[in-house]
Amino acid sequence: MKCPHCLEGFHSAPGEVNLSKDSEYTWKVTEEICPECNKIIIHLQAGNYQSPQFFYVKKEFLVYPKSISRTPLSPIIPEKFAGDYNEACLVLEDSPKASAALSRRCLQLILREKGGAEKSDLFHEIQEMLDSKQLPSYLEDNIDEIRKIGKFAAHPNKSKSTGEIVEVEPHEAEWNLNVLEGLFDFYFVQADENKKKRDLLKKKLDDAKTPPQNNQRS
Repeated sequence: MKCPHCLEGFHSAPGEVNLSKDSEYTWKVTEEICPECNKIIIHLQAGNYQSPQFFYVKKEFLVYPKSISRTPLSPIIPEKFAGDYNEACLVLEDSPKASAALSRRCLQLILREKGGAEKSDLFHEIQEMLDSKQLPSYLEDNIDEIRKIGKFAAHPNKSKSTGEIVEVEPHEAEWNLNVLEGLFDFYFVQADENKKKRDLLKKKLDDAKTPPQNNQRS
């Protein structure tokens, strides 16, 4: 399994504790320590014993840690963006509506601060970004899908009050997170990598201009 703390893979051999049996399932808790980071992982399982040795798991929930089931963001992403994104990931399974509200707010912030959008609501800010032609075509298509999937025309609060919790369409919350990841990559990760390449090239050019030091005999 992959550790939800450190994301390292290891052979799973959990300890088990039976809790109780209701009209549907037998419930149990499993726990194990990740050998890489030495942190505990706790699951709640619901299922049935098909033999004394075999427990068939029908449902399983990660109790601790509360995990983000997505690839971790690069540490270069500023906290004011990463904070909303990470929280949106954490609540995605429990409340897609809350997740979508957080991701819409984060999207509006990044379009304003990195894209220079100046309109009054998210619907028009997305259009402003499309008109500016500053994004690659695949990112333009992706942010435009947010309006279509979310049916902004039918739910204007999604655009005017981006942090408001309203009904979401199927897969809307997850798509918002995908779009944010693409924008983070474009505005921060790729920009950082390109800067490092420019700095390295500048150093090589500066070194090439520096005359060699002649060894002088005393």
